[in-house]
Parts: sequence; structure tokens; C-alpha cells
Amino acid sequence: MTPAELKRCCLAMPGAHEEFPFGEGNSVFKVAGKMFALSPLDSSPLRVSLKCDPDVAVQLRLQFPAITGGYHLNKRHWNSIVLDGSVPDQLVREMVEDSYDLVVAGLPRREQEKLHWVALSRK
Repeated sequence: MTPAELKRCCLAMPGAHEEFPFGEGNSVFKVAGKMFALSPLDSSPLRVSLKCDPDVAVQLRLQFPAITGGYHLNKRHWNSIVLDGSVPDQLVREMVEDSYDLVVAGLPRREQEKLHWVALSRK
């Protein structure tokens, strides 16, 4: 996954936008003012931090060495992923969607309705 693909994936989420509160080198993707993805898009290798269900986060870390506890984030709820090709792009896209869904699920119902978001049953 390239930086441009990651950025497109994040911005494809309804209501998503990019901000730079930690400086121009760190893209923060938010929905309704809440962060769901953080990436220094110019890093090599490319990295992204995503919110994750705590149980799923542990399983992903055990399965993929490129997935670790969120860098400078709550490691129980965030994973950092090195996008070096060892984690399939489709899984990264699903992780972006899951991160977005976790953030939107915590928003007030009125905000969820503005985004036309429907809660999906989780496994």
C-alpha cells in the first residue's frame, strides 16, 4: 500500500477529513473531531496507527510481526502497522474501516445519523 492509497482509504470514510495537529509530517484522519487513523505518510517504511478492539488487537499482533501496540497511543486500543507488504492490503483496508466504525460507534446518535452510519454486528 502506498501513502496515496492509504490516504484515499482513510478519506473514503463518510465525514472523514485530514488534519495536521502534530505537524505537517503527521496526517491525522478524523471523523466528527475524533481520530481514527494517524500516519507519517512520508515515512519509510510507511506506518499507520489504527484504533482496534482490544481482543482483536492482541490476535493481530500475534499473527503479524509488523503489527505492534500503538506507538505513543493507548496500546490496549490502538495498533501500529508497518506497511512493508507483510500485512495484506485488504486487511489494512478492513482495519481502517474497523477503526472508523469503533470511533463512530462512540459518537452521539445524532452524529451517527449525520454520517448515515449503521452499526454492524461484531463478531
